[in-house]
Amino acid sequence: MSRSAHPAGPRHADVLPEGHYSAPPADLNFLDPKVWAQTVTRGADGVVSVGGIDVKQLAEEFGTPAYVIDETDFRGRARAWRGAFGTDADVFYAGKAFLSRAVVRWLHEEGLNLDVCSGGELATALSAGMPADRIAFHGNNKSPAEIRRAIEAGVGRIVLDSFQEIVRVAHIARDLGTRQRVQIRVTVGVEAHTHEFIATAHEDQKFGIPLAGGQAAEAVRRALQLDGLELIGIHSHIGSQIFDMSGFEVAAHRVVGLLKDIRDEHGVELPEIDLGGGLGIAYTSDDDPREPHEIAKALTEIVTRECEAARLRTPRISVEPGRAIVGPTAFTLYEVGTIKPLDGLRTYVSVDGGMSDNIRTALYDAEYSVALVSRTSDAEPMLARVVGKHCESGDIVVRDAFLPADLAPGDLIAVPATGAYCRSMASNYNHVLRPPVVAVNDGEARVIVRRETEEDLLRLDVG
Repeated sequence: MSRSAHPAGPRHADVLPEGHYSAPPADLNFLDPKVWAQTVTRGADGVVSVGGIDVKQLAEEFGTPAYVIDETDFRGRARAWRGAFGTDADVFYAGKAFLSRAVVRWLHEEGLNLDVCSGGELATALSAGMPADRIAFHGNNKSPAEIRRAIEAGVGRIVLDSFQEIVRVAHIARDLGTRQRVQIRVTVGVEAHTHEFIATAHEDQKFGIPLAGGQAAEAVRRALQLDGLELIGIHSHIGSQIFDMSGFEVAAHRVVGLLKDIRDEHGVELPEIDLGGGLGIAYTSDDDPREPHEIAKALTEIVTRECEAARLRTPRISVEPGRAIVGPTAFTLYEVGTIKPLDGLRTYVSVDGGMSDNIRTALYDAEYSVALVSRTSDAEPMLARVVGKHCESGDIVVRDAFLPADLAPGDLIAVPATGAYCRSMASNYNHVLRPPVVAVNDGEARVIVRRETEEDLLRLDVG
């Protein structure tokens, strides 16, 4: 296979077009531990391995594209979050980030709880043996059937998202002869520093009941009056991929203010406060996420201080990390296909996946890193755009990155930090088959979600 440099495409910082990138890195072979899972290393032969298995072996055995998840890293991050908050708080893994039965078992074994937001996620959790009382059920439009199934299963809490849902859950609980533990999701008007589509605490969006105008206070009144509900707390989630803790401070101040008003009006001190998730991870070397123990310390101090000022007993805190646990534990492995240099612009590097396995770049303008992983290279860096095989000009995996100028078809490249939302949001656009999820642990690899087949696609097509 030829390794000759491509004749076109910019390679020097002083001739690069504007884009989403920094200067070329000093070493294209370096794998930043902020971005890659903890057992990812590059061997003496230049081939990257994870959990003791090199990517060439993974590609040969499981094919590409493939999501590769480091089980050791996942478990380590889960333990770090559990340990950071201790026994006086609850850590709920946000299943929407990525959920499978293997992941549910890992969570159960590491002592974490789980939040789900659909009947399918609930079914996955229950089928894998997660105790129902350790499950929280989210969602802005839960169907009566989903609510009934959750209550019958004995879920630990349902997070109420609207006035209609307050009545709906109460009615179904009474019909089943039980009282359901619930929290009320409140939008507190905090604008998190995140993308518009993933900011969830300002009033102009679909989630929660606004604190403004007394709506949240009215929701509490109604919930306390209904026999089928046991109101245990207030829930607030301000957004996703957040690095700045100041938003949580403002949110906690407003939620504790609501708790004080509830105490003053109803003589009730609710025992729980859920601050949601949304803590950011490093997708590129420029990102600087906080460690779990720093986050736990900051959130605990914020809530304690606000409650002391309001003369309230400090409620039990819950948090919901999803991306922060699973995001850094996985990478997506691709094989390079067509390489198309555009003189004076950049080189387009096409891979055998694309927006069907990672929609986030197209949807959120998300930024990712990428590396050549099947060998090392001493070639000079070229500005590249990693794109997929779909019939869509927006089919971009990594918008701007530097790859070696001798990159060639058949090389393996990998995009790190794809554990969260990539498989969860995957599609069959252009009837492309969704990749498998391969778990690696201590020299062994196994499929935990298999690759789709053409038979899978055709089985659903009954025409």
